Amino acid sequence: MERSAQRLGRALVVVVDDRVAQGEQEDNIGPLVTELLEEAGFIVDGTVAVAGETVDIRNALNTAVIGGVDVVITVGGTGVSPRDVTPDATAGVLDRPIPGIAEALRASGLAAGAVDAGVSRGLVGVSGSTLVVNLAGSRAAVRDGMATLTPLVAHVIEQLSGLETA
Repeated sequence: MERSAQRLGRALVVVVDDRVAQGEQEDNIGPLVTELLEEAGFIVDGTVAVAGETVDIRNALNTAVIGGVDVVITVGGTGVSPRDVTPDATAGVLDRPIPGIAEALRASGLAAGAVDAGVSRGLVGVSGSTLVVNLAGSRAAVRDGMATLTPLVAHVIEQLSGLETA
């Protein structure tokens, strides 16, 4: 595929899961996100697992932004339970929200039957020159979310880098 040969930029995956962060459970969602990002043409710098704590999430996002990645995808912690604080942490990092992409992720997830995606409070926006995306934590939400997100990310990255499309 033409787009796969062309590199879109660098990405980082942040898995928000207490058990994964503490080494009690194997990460089975980070590798999926990495695979989908690489298929889309990104170079993935790695996957970071953090506990569902606002400070931990915010630190991971700030590290990604300072590190100069083009996109950082968080997975998990976007629901309505008291432990779901990813959107709250993300809001403190964003310079400019992009609500249209967040709504597209919710709508497509709900249409695909990924209930957690449909009720996600996830945010999407820009911090510095990095696109920050919150995805719900199920495999279905990730698969659908990445399918919806991939063509949009290329456009946002081109705008952030000042490149013009032909």
